[in-house]
Amino acid sequence: MSQLDAHQTLASIEQIGSQIQAVWDSVETLQFTKEYQNVKQVVVAGMGGSILGTHLIQTVFKDQLNVPILIAPDYTVPTFVDQSTLVIGSSYSGNTEETLSAVKDAHQKGALISGITSGGKLSEWLVQNQLPHLKFEAEFNPSQCARMGLGYSIFGQVALFAKLGLIEVTKSDLQAILNQIVDDHLLMSAAIDKETNPAKLLAFTLTNRLPIILCAEHIESPAHIFSNQLNENAKTYAEYRVIPEMNHHLLEGLSHPKSAKDALFVVSLHSDLYHPQNQKRMKLTEELYEKNGVEVLKHKLSGKTKLTQSFETIVFAAYTAFYLSMIYDHDPIPNPNVDWLKSQL
Repeated sequence: MSQLDAHQTLASIEQIGSQIQAVWDSVETLQFTKEYQNVKQVVVAGMGGSILGTHLIQTVFKDQLNVPILIAPDYTVPTFVDQSTLVIGSSYSGNTEETLSAVKDAHQKGALISGITSGGKLSEWLVQNQLPHLKFEAEFNPSQCARMGLGYSIFGQVALFAKLGLIEVTKSDLQAILNQIVDDHLLMSAAIDKETNPAKLLAFTLTNRLPIILCAEHIESPAHIFSNQLNENAKTYAEYRVIPEMNHHLLEGLSHPKSAKDALFVVSLHSDLYHPQNQKRMKLTEELYEKNGVEVLKHKLSGKTKLTQSFETIVFAAYTAFYLSMIYDHDPIPNPNVDWLKSQL
């Protein structure tokens, strides 16, 4: 593992809690004028991992949100963006071309602007225009890879939205997340043997399989992160499916091709916080998968709140994808296919 992990991916996973604490401390120094807290809608401009925090906020905090939140993963923002809209540019590196273009487009439309980034051109532009934003120092991400700075990018948005008064997150909530992550490290770190380590066990089980992450409600965003981590770090095909939506179409796709049944493997993420009907749907969906010859692993989340369960899933995903990359004999960080596509563009 030490030879394969040349870019210190494991060290970044081990420091997710420190990333969260650091970005929380950074956001406390931010000051927003009253107009920022009286917006009618919020648009987050970002690509890939930089909008996962927005996705998490949409699902975990939907009972608190009093204004619509949309994602703009493009070079421009929607036409409705105006002076009553807050547009947040989210780019870990600060150099994502689509995000820079979208934020400038929003500025021309008269929108209120903020951002979250570790620096780069986005931070420079925001400073030049005297716009309040969250800039974090990525000192607890030794891999220097954006997708391993999940504490910064995902919790950073949570902290920023809380500072704006759009959601409520307290220091007690922060401490509960950090405590959950400590418990997860004690279960899944490299020092824990395979026999009692759920992430190592799952990684071995997923070898030469096609994972489907099954979830509902607030775990949709963490399940998305789970599949992304498997794609990018373990270099394996994976996807996620969300109940109840998938019950209305995908179940009829289990018959063919016959050859897929041995390859597919469902990781079903259970939560006592799901709506009772969705808990029933999870069990019935698992039953249908199994009746159609697809193996299912049922994983029960232990966190007490939607937010702690979300980060519990994120840490589980990060460890599982890392161990699977070791089994497949890959350094998790290089992404040659993505790099090739970008070079061709």
